[in-house]
Amino acid sequence: MFTTGHYLGFLGVAIAVVFSGFGSALGVAKAGQALAGVCAEKPDRFSKCLLLELLPATQGLYGFIIGFLILLRMGVLGGLAELSVEQGIGFLISGIPVGLVGLVSAIYQGKVAAAGIVMVGKRPEMLGRAMTSTAIVEMYAIFSLIISFFLCFMGVIQ
Repeated sequence: MFTTGHYLGFLGVAIAVVFSGFGSALGVAKAGQALAGVCAEKPDRFSKCLLLELLPATQGLYGFIIGFLILLRMGVLGGLAELSVEQGIGFLISGIPVGLVGLVSAIYQGKVAAAGIVMVGKRPEMLGRAMTSTAIVEMYAIFSLIISFFLCFMGVIQ
């Protein structure tokens, strides 16, 4: 049977997965709108622009990874372990960095990607610069992934 610790852990999973996934959906949609506008006039630029559209999707992947790791650590996927409230709070805290940073960074990465798509639409040789600009926003999502990982495996949960 599930304990309060389990429910707190499930809340951590939900924060990691839902918020980062929501941000990724918004970021990819924003970039997709720009891609549609560029490709309506220059269809040959689709493959270059698609790379930029895909970048905001990574935050959702990071949230999914942390959510899955939390479930593994909770024992939900391999034999239910007893969890104290303190352990549940630890799992809850583990999901917060990747969830919240993923939400915000994916939205802003989508905006940067949209601008990059417009730039590549006008000057295809600028793809590298557009990718670099978009990847800089990604760095903060990676930082939050690392922190959530450490919290899940080495931090607050004993």
